[in-house]
Amino acid sequence: MEFFCYHRSRPGSDELRGELREAHWSYMDGFADELIARGPTALGSVHIVDVPDAAAAREFAFAEPCYQAGVFRDVLVRRWHNSLGRTMWQFPGDPEADELFVVLGLGSGPAVDLEPRSSESLFAYGPLWSDDGTAWLGTAALVQASNEEAARGLLTADRYDAIEVDFWAPGGRR
Repeated sequence: MEFFCYHRSRPGSDELRGELREAHWSYMDGFADELIARGPTALGSVHIVDVPDAAAAREFAFAEPCYQAGVFRDVLVRRWHNSLGRTMWQFPGDPEADELFVVLGLGSGPAVDLEPRSSESLFAYGPLWSDDGTAWLGTAALVQASNEEAARGLLTADRYDAIEVDFWAPGGRR
């Protein structure tokens, strides 16, 4: 099962996060085969992981060294569906062409935006679901766009309670 994990940083935690970079990367190395996408955002960190179940996803998210040390103020863990069927490392475009963003639309009711209108600018894209996969809770994407407004335009705005857009960069060891 695929899960979207969004760790949001606690204000003033940048120095501690930097001190834990190697511990974080070492932890993520243990999930190299399970990761669909990963990377830092201006407000935290995103990881999309394929693990056996919701309990394993929560263990992944909450055992992470930065979370354990108090870097993050909150963590969103939602079941996710990989609508592109690929990882961020299989992105077909030029990752240097435009800015990169994480787009998180939170909603309820009838599902919308299950498939992207176009996939060439997407590193990752998919709907968010309840743990049992029966209730649509929104959509999450990692996208290359010219600006925040263009990234936000990826989703059908009037169908979401909130849409968050944050800068994102592909993560991992350089």
